[in-house]
Amino acid sequence: MTTLHETIKTHYSSLSPGQQKVAAFYIEHPQNAALSTAFQIGKQTGVSETTVIRLAYALGFSGYSDLQQALRNDWLVPKQSVAEGFTSKNEPDDSSNFMHQVLEKEQMILQHTAEQLNIGDVQAMADTLIQSDRVYIAGFGSSYAAAYWLFFSLKQLRNDVVLASPAGFMTEDVCDLGVNSTAVIFSFPRYRNDTLQAATMVKGQGAKLIGITDRTLSPIGRLADMIFSNSDNEAADTHSMASIISFLDTLLAGIRIYNSEDIAKRQQQLEHLYTEQQLFSE
Repeated sequence: MTTLHETIKTHYSSLSPGQQKVAAFYIEHPQNAALSTAFQIGKQTGVSETTVIRLAYALGFSGYSDLQQALRNDWLVPKQSVAEGFTSKNEPDDSSNFMHQVLEKEQMILQHTAEQLNIGDVQAMADTLIQSDRVYIAGFGSSYAAAYWLFFSLKQLRNDVVLASPAGFMTEDVCDLGVNSTAVIFSFPRYRNDTLQAATMVKGQGAKLIGITDRTLSPIGRLADMIFSNSDNEAADTHSMASIISFLDTLLAGIRIYNSEDIAKRQQQLEHLYTEQQLFSE
């Protein structure tokens, strides 16, 4: 069954600018939207009530109430606000306690990430990465650190894993992808043009695209077949590296569970080579 999230992604490019604002509001603030009237949503997004209602028809629903019900079915679950207990941005910070504040904030973000993760989505991504004949990983600029971490970790678990240069993608790397391949592309603000170019070329090759980004309707998010987004982490001023690594660690754990026999053989081979090369001191 198609979710509202998927329906919005499918129709997003054909929506009017006003409808796109409302669609983004539905994805980024699902609980708020699920409990608001069309008039209230219009007021919060700066569009008319009529635009909100027309969005329902543009997405293929018979009316606004059906759109609201689809949202409630998909996303209306009790969640604790990650901002609860934090000092307002307008209030003075206690600079002597900044380390505790930062660590507490990251802890809340990680808790929120755990609440947001859907085990079915993680399993689907893990299965895709196991079954792919080739995995291409890219992240440019500030996104490269997370991309390299995934590349290094995934390389321990399977073969044919390629990492794009932090300076930009090579056409030759993308050219080797096919319909049985998968690309994992990281993209956070400010969104780079070469990231979008790589993603577009990946899709043109028929490969699956997993997007790791800050919001569902980011340039990469709109292209991706599967996506992890930390857009609901309202406590974070920017994307949290802790939440990204936590998600990737969960994804890798799923791969280890679902493909344990092949991974055991590969790691045995690696350990043999490590010993021959005397790679490690202990």
